[in-house]
Amino acid sequence: MIEQSNNGEFANLRDQIRQFVTERDWDQFHTPKNLSSALCVEAAELLEHFQWLQTGNGDELSPEKLQQVRHEMADVLVYLIRLADKLDVDLSAAVSEKMVLNRLKYPADKVRGDARKYSEYKD
Repeated sequence: MIEQSNNGEFANLRDQIRQFVTERDWDQFHTPKNLSSALCVEAAELLEHFQWLQTGNGDELSPEKLQQVRHEMADVLVYLIRLADKLDVDLSAAVSEKMVLNRLKYPADKVRGDARKYSEYKD
């Protein structure tokens, strides 16, 4: 759960989101399924800003477009934090745990400069 985390920033964001949701009586709609769906929708809206760019690099974004991208990123994070709150997941701990697993799947000396999936590497 977030409050057990060493990261006070996530707890602060979680509390802001909780207050926003409570003020609107939206908790009744925030099931893990609904939050996961909303998270996917917002991630797709984020992707839409890069869809037809030549390279997809940030320098292809106008200041106005970058502002829109920032807002979509915030939406993604809000839904992710809300989902973690509903499922009692400590996001900081989950990321740390996942990075340990990723280091095992993608040893730097074996995969440096190669973006293939771990299952495509040969020993």
